[in-house]
Amino acid sequence: MTATGTAEHAGLLASAFRDAFRHHPAGVAVVTARDGAGGPVGLTASSVASVSLAPPALVVSVSHRSSAAAGLLAAGSFLVHLLEARNVDLARRFATPGADRFGPGTGWTPLTTGEPWFPEAPTALRCRPLARAAVGDATVVTAEVVGIRSSGRKGPPLLHHDRGFHVLGPVLPDPP
Repeated sequence: MTATGTAEHAGLLASAFRDAFRHHPAGVAVVTARDGAGGPVGLTASSVASVSLAPPALVVSVSHRSSAAAGLLAAGSFLVHLLEARNVDLARRFATPGADRFGPGTGWTPLTTGEPWFPEAPTALRCRPLARAAVGDATVVTAEVVGIRSSGRKGPPLLHHDRGFHVLGPVLPDPP
């Protein structure tokens, strides 16, 4: 694989890259924070990954196209809500541009530290940013996990695959 450097090649590469990851399932999370003005901001993310156990740390990619990007990137802390299949409505709400993400009846409550928390999510990781790196049309945030809220529920995880939300199916049997 070589790059030619032409705009046409870059467009073809971007399209092939998007298609490659469209067919690679990823877990779904909702990331929330209190922005500089004190209001809640958030987005749905499928680009969240653990990177370290000591200290516990993760990375999340924040698209610059998101209306929540500026608030999330400026926040001193944020929550990553790891979602189950039963949280699909929450994922859709935060993935929809212009949706009322924090309106009446959405079920969120502020933590004492200010971050918006959705108790319906089975796990919420409270994070403190360690580093931010602009990469193309996104910023990758590396963050230390400083707290975990867990409901103890363990339903099937919510996945994103081929532009849609899915439920993880049964485990395939081991080969004989």
